[in-house]
Amino acid sequence: MPYSYAARRNHATKRSPLLLDTASTPVQKPQARTPHEPQPHPHPTSTGAIRTLGSNPATAPIVLHPGDAITHRRRVLYIVLLGALTALGPFTIDLYLPAFPVLEADFDTTAAMIQLTLTGTMIGFALGQLIVGPLSDKVGRRLPLLAVTALHVVASVGAALAPTLELLSVARVLQGAGAAAGGVVAAAIVRDLFGGRRLVVMLSRLALVSGVAPVLAPLVGSALLAVMPWRGIFVVLAVYGGIMLVSAIVFLPETLPPARRHERGATTVWQRYRSVFSDRVFIGVLIIGGMTFSGLFSYLSSSSFLFQLSYGLSAQQYGLMFAVNSLGVVLGVQTASRLAARFGPQWVMAWSTAVLVVSASAIIVTDQLGLGLWGTIVPLFVFMTGCGFTFPCVQVLALDRHGKAAGTAQSIVGATNFGVAGLISPLVGWIAKDAGITATTMASVMVGCAVVGVLALWLIVRPRTVERLAP
Repeated sequence: MPYSYAARRNHATKRSPLLLDTASTPVQKPQARTPHEPQPHPHPTSTGAIRTLGSNPATAPIVLHPGDAITHRRRVLYIVLLGALTALGPFTIDLYLPAFPVLEADFDTTAAMIQLTLTGTMIGFALGQLIVGPLSDKVGRRLPLLAVTALHVVASVGAALAPTLELLSVARVLQGAGAAAGGVVAAAIVRDLFGGRRLVVMLSRLALVSGVAPVLAPLVGSALLAVMPWRGIFVVLAVYGGIMLVSAIVFLPETLPPARRHERGATTVWQRYRSVFSDRVFIGVLIIGGMTFSGLFSYLSSSSFLFQLSYGLSAQQYGLMFAVNSLGVVLGVQTASRLAARFGPQWVMAWSTAVLVVSASAIIVTDQLGLGLWGTIVPLFVFMTGCGFTFPCVQVLALDRHGKAAGTAQSIVGATNFGVAGLISPLVGWIAKDAGITATTMASVMVGCAVVGVLALWLIVRPRTVERLAP
């Protein structure tokens, strides 16, 4: 049975103001009423969308997606809050990276042992997403978000107070798991509220955060280390998580009504995973997203060695280069949202994945020709811009097709991105273990990832078979 208008109204007025209904499927765009028709009265449709009936029900307008009725101010609030929740994960993972040498000295251990705390964080983040995503499809968005974000706050305090490396490692795993809810639930909420072209725009905002946050987090961490000890970074993360927890309690509504949590074919975790993994297009974009993220992390993990040791940049010059490259991601995401809404995300990826291959290959060519720093920076900027074009298209194709299991779909995308990137990005160091990291060794991994992404697009996704986005 659909979630009726009367039940929704009673729930909103008598039990909780934090509940929004969502249509399970988009419906046809309505025709305009004539000025002489009487004021309409709400009436539920079989899809869960709200039909307002006038003298002629056939021409009554229908709200295509719940988010269409949200005011512009409220929509901006959601963008800011959901973006901040999405950034919690990348900041939790990367904010303390500049403190690695200090941690190594304080705990009197090796660099490899300190790097294991990063591995633990990424494992916790990936596993947390796989748990939170299906759970949010089962019990609603708010409860998992609040519970897991509270875990992040507690774990951040534990990391700040950890007296031993072992306890710090445990706290970091829990921190990663606690940060997992932000990105998963944020994307699921957007899918609950929006569809079609507006979904492209909203998800592009979250993709912008997902792409830029890992790049900016080390810069913010460096600035924090200049004014506080390394433990202060975890206090900052605890405060960040606390602000997100309070903001979610106050401002974020429940966007998954009880009726949609028990729809046929999506009532168990196994059914949700089966529905998602049986989709050929989803599998293809999952590979594309994982490979693009791995190419990005290959650059992030090796850039400090390459640009400071090989090219002799100072810390300030290195930070400036980082900031310029982040602008490439911003440019790509913002442009992709407009092009994807007009031409389709699959065709935007047809160009962006090709750009990734060409630009990464150009880095190898310019390095072998001895063109120096600028020969690497220019094609690298193009590569980062290509990543910006690709990220929102991956999310749109993954979520637009799985509205009933949006949390599950997003958790798989997020876990794959970070999990695969965590496995592939160390290959740069392994390849260069004898000769040191060069632009060629870094770009070799980037080219490999980009080629796999292109093959996944044309052999698995097959752009000509993907339907156009609904209105």
